[in-house]
Amino acid sequence: MRPIKSKFPIKKKKAMNDVLINQHSRVLADITIKLKDGSIADSTKVGGKPSWLVMGDGSFSSAFEDYLFDKQSGENLVFELPAPDAFGISDPDQIHFMDVSQFPQDIELKQGAIIAFDQPDGGQVPGVIRSVEGASVKVDFNHPLAGETIIFEIEIKDVKN
Repeated sequence: MRPIKSKFPIKKKKAMNDVLINQHSRVLADITIKLKDGSIADSTKVGGKPSWLVMGDGSFSSAFEDYLFDKQSGENLVFELPAPDAFGISDPDQIHFMDVSQFPQDIELKQGAIIAFDQPDGGQVPGVIRSVEGASVKVDFNHPLAGETIIFEIEIKDVKN
């Protein structure tokens, strides 16, 4: 007996990807980063484009990755990490005082402004203006969220091993 062919295609419900996240996974996820007071520091949802996370490449702390291990597509996570496990603690050696004359005249030097600084290798590094006093500009090259306890909200969209 042969199966009957239907004129109407049967739409199968897409099964949840049961691939579990491991130390070599690539993970597509929507990520929202919140400060302890609940304010949103950043979110992939704003641009409508989830990000690919590469586990084990050194971009994330082991504490961050530990929360994702053994999870799968379709799962939502909310977890809090203290500063050392999130974006690190603020390093005083990364705070520099520069003369105002070292900045282009068309840049407004105001507290909180983030400015891209050219590196010898052709790359750029962001610096946050912490203060301007006379001819002295205090620039912080730590990650802007260094020293902050962070709440991560992660919606796992896909997992590739």
